[in-house]
Amino acid sequence: MRIAVAGGTGTVGRHVVELARERGHEVVSLSRAEGADLVNGSGLAQALNQVEAVIDVSGIQTNSTKKAVDFFTNATQNLLAAEADAGVQHHVALSIVGIDGATSGLYAGKLVQEDEVRHGGIPWTLLRSTQFHEFVPLTVRLGTVGPLVAVPKMFTQPVAAWEVAEALVKATETGPARRMTDMGGPRTENLADLVRAYLHKTGQRKKVLEAVLPGSMGKAMRSGALIPAPGAAVGRQTFAEWLEASSGRDSQEK
Repeated sequence: MRIAVAGGTGTVGRHVVELARERGHEVVSLSRAEGADLVNGSGLAQALNQVEAVIDVSGIQTNSTKKAVDFFTNATQNLLAAEADAGVQHHVALSIVGIDGATSGLYAGKLVQEDEVRHGGIPWTLLRSTQFHEFVPLTVRLGTVGPLVAVPKMFTQPVAAWEVAEALVKATETGPARRMTDMGGPRTENLADLVRAYLHKTGQRKKVLEAVLPGSMGKAMRSGALIPAPGAAVGRQTFAEWLEASSGRDSQEK
C-alpha cells in the first residue's frame, strides 16, 4: 500500500520507513525537510495524495507543557484534516506508556494527541511504547553541565526503536485496531545506571547526579508508573545489547 510516515526522519521514523519499504510498500516521508509541515499544514495535501494509511511518529523535544500541547494539537489536527480530504483509511499513532498519570511536559502533549486521534474521524490504531534505548544518550546531552550529568530518578523499560517500528508497520498492514497492547523492552532498569553504562562505553568521564523531579511527571518516573503492566508486548533487545551493537553511534542522530 501507499503509506505516509509523519516524522519519518526521526529515531523510530527512519526505521518505519525502511521496514515498510522492505515489506514492499510505497512510502512517503512527511517532514519539514521534505516539504510537509505538520504544524502549519503546508504540503500535507500534496504529500497525502493516494495515501491509504498514515503512521504518525512525529515529536518534539521539550519539557514545556504548553509547547508540547500546542505542537501535538496543531500537528494532529492538521494531519487528520488532510487525511480526511485525501481519503486516508487508517491512522496509526505512537504514544508513551503510563502517561495518564503524568499530565505535564511532553506527556501532556501526547495525551492531547491521543484524544485528537480517537475523535478525529479516521479509523485508528494507537500503540503506546516505553522510551527507546536512544533516550539514554538524549538524557546525557540535555542533562550535561560541564563534568556533570543531571539525570531524573526514573525506572524505565527501554525498547529498541526498530522493534517498535516493526510493530507499527505490522499494525498498519492489519488495519484499524484502536488501542493496541502496550509495548516495552525486556528489562526494567534504573535510568541513572543506564546513563553510567553509556558514559563508560563512550569514554565520557562525567559524574552522574540523580535528581528527583517535582510534579506528576517526576512522580510517575520514580514510582514505576511508566513501566508497562503485566501482559504488555515485550521487545527482545536489551539496552546492553543495543549499546554494544551501536557504541553510541545512533545517539548522535536524534
